[in-house]
Amino acid sequence: MTTIRQADFIDSIADALQYISYYHPLDFIKALDEAYQREESEAAKNAIAQVLTNSRMSAQGHRPICQDTGIVTCFVKVGMGVQWDKTDRTVQQMVDEGTRRAYNNPDNPLRASIVADPAGARKNTGDNTPAVVHIDMVPGDEIEVMIAAKGGGSENKSKMAMLNPSDSIADWVVETLPKMGAGWCPPGMLGIGVGGTAEKSAVLAKESLMESVDIHELIERGPQNAEEELRLEIFNRVNALGIGAQGLGGLTTVLDVKIKSLPTHAASKPVTLIPNCAATRHVHFTLDGSGAADLAPPKLEDWPDVTFELGDDARRVNLDEVTKEDIQDWKMGETVLLSGKLLTGRDAAHKRIKGMLDNGEELPVDFNNRFIYYVGPVDPVGDEVVGPAGPTTSTRMDKFTDQMLEEAGIIGMVGKAERGPEAVESIRKHKAVYLMAVGGAAYLVAKAIKKARVVAFEDLGMEAIYEFEVEDMPVTVAVDSDGQNAHTQGPAIWKAKIADLNEKLGA
Repeated sequence: MTTIRQADFIDSIADALQYISYYHPLDFIKALDEAYQREESEAAKNAIAQVLTNSRMSAQGHRPICQDTGIVTCFVKVGMGVQWDKTDRTVQQMVDEGTRRAYNNPDNPLRASIVADPAGARKNTGDNTPAVVHIDMVPGDEIEVMIAAKGGGSENKSKMAMLNPSDSIADWVVETLPKMGAGWCPPGMLGIGVGGTAEKSAVLAKESLMESVDIHELIERGPQNAEEELRLEIFNRVNALGIGAQGLGGLTTVLDVKIKSLPTHAASKPVTLIPNCAATRHVHFTLDGSGAADLAPPKLEDWPDVTFELGDDARRVNLDEVTKEDIQDWKMGETVLLSGKLLTGRDAAHKRIKGMLDNGEELPVDFNNRFIYYVGPVDPVGDEVVGPAGPTTSTRMDKFTDQMLEEAGIIGMVGKAERGPEAVESIRKHKAVYLMAVGGAAYLVAKAIKKARVVAFEDLGMEAIYEFEVEDMPVTVAVDSDGQNAHTQGPAIWKAKIADLNEKLGA
């Protein structure tokens, strides 16, 4: 029998969550660098460069890769020969205690995003607990832990279907993926669970995302079973869609496809698709009774020598002086550097603003002729004015957009990924603009923020309205005042280019 100390387990969980907050898995970074080297779309290449630059900065500064530091998902495989030094806590309670310590670490506080009473008040628990814990009893006398922090933007794009036994899984994935938009921050990984029951297929999909990136090794040696053939088919067909980095169009949409399966009922084929974003974060460790896990830090020289650099044609904009007339000249796909005062606001703030506008109440902030940034930043440490502050998924604000443009008076928005058709039409109607910042580059974005203060709704925590003073914050015009939309035109162009290239190569 092996005795595992509760303290060692809790310390290992806390250390692992801090570790993955600022270290990407190196296999993921290698795959992302390979995608960067292959990429021919300038917009996609720039987006990947920002993610790689941000990753190296986070590794150096020990600050979060993404402002969304995730919901903790933990797979714990407990050997049948394991006993605990104490029995006053369950495995769930120990994981929660480790999570609590990690997210409240004063040297690197992580954003608490978990809300209790999800169907009601949705009040933040304040320490990112509870975690989602999956426990298996397995042979042996050790404990194996696989732990991840999963961002809401990618988690929200999860899809599940009960296919007919004769249906094609690859066809379903290829049909489903474009409908997911780019809020999952491609390029990333796809986890696919097949079989079991509906709920088990989802667990299989999530667990598959804990595996290392090895699709290119599979390509080199060739598939050896039906599951590997399916991985390659989905990988090739999804990348042929031309969605590209951040949904702007390009050669690489997924870096790998993972599949886990179980036997299922003869009448069923449950399939769940869960994407991992550009802020892929997970680590594995084993406890054998000798102490807490020893997580060796990667070497900085293992990161590629890629630096995000702006071209000379970037448009510099002073937010304190820009007018609605000025933004009519901005064109889809153009790079803009923002300087000046930028307001923030996301789901909870928009909901409260809507209530005030509907009731004829005076807003606490003057939004007229201002830009709003969809963000919920991490708390600052040391001499930081704000912690990592990358964009959140913009489509969640679509239902508020027309009222914000019509009644609140904003003229521009900054966020992540695409906008829905109604929001794009509202932007066109009001002659506004939507600018896209790169998801997965939160620490890099934060370096452009020189001052930050809460100006309204302080009780909402990270969802409060801030006023940032930014300097040369890089964004892309995703929807211009004429309604031209980079997230529809870019992928369409690159899908056609890839098809033409494949035809020429006889693929």
